Amino acid sequence: MYNMKHREKLIPPDNEKQVLLHSCCAPCVGELMEAFVSSNIDFEVFFYNPNIHPKKEYDIRKQENMRYCKDMNIPFIDADYDPKRWFQLAEGLEYEPERGKRCTMCFDMRFLSAANYAKEKGYKVFTSSLGISRWKDMDQINSSGTNAAESVGDMTYWTYNWRKKGGSDRMYQIAKENQFYKQEYCGCVYSLRDTNQWRQDSGRDKIDMGKSFY
Repeated sequence: MYNMKHREKLIPPDNEKQVLLHSCCAPCVGELMEAFVSSNIDFEVFFYNPNIHPKKEYDIRKQENMRYCKDMNIPFIDADYDPKRWFQLAEGLEYEPERGKRCTMCFDMRFLSAANYAKEKGYKVFTSSLGISRWKDMDQINSSGTNAAESVGDMTYWTYNWRKKGGSDRMYQIAKENQFYKQEYCGCVYSLRDTNQWRQDSGRDKIDMGKSFY
């Protein structure tokens, strides 16, 4: 069993004791939640991911995150799904590559919602589990988070590198310990399209949603 007492103690910006944690999914956020608990940081998990498509996939990912929050006794904020607005903002960006302009739009949308909720509830700091994934551009994510914080005012986006000091390895350990749903594409309909095309070109079967677990 992993001993949280051996973790590095995290100190949020300006020594704040409360942080709003935007979650993209249970596998990514698990390590951050564990780190926050061991560092005595008061937090809520904010789930706002209108990019996830289709609804079946969205529901599975959300339920997995809700399950882990319940196990950890952490408040889970189920924000509006809002896919229609996401598709409106994605117009003209349908064939952008991973880490391109469409991803920036997607981060901007989700982080602005998180920043507004954080301000409404009196938080001074928010952050996201998106940065722990090696498939993501951390600079791109941090830029979107910082811009969202500046847009609402009196808010800081915590740009901590969640991958360092074993964070990425622990993320996978937690996923296996909890048998989280194993997501096989980033989330949006365009990443699903491109991932399935890559699989087809590689002689592999298309993604079968809801079947794979750690």
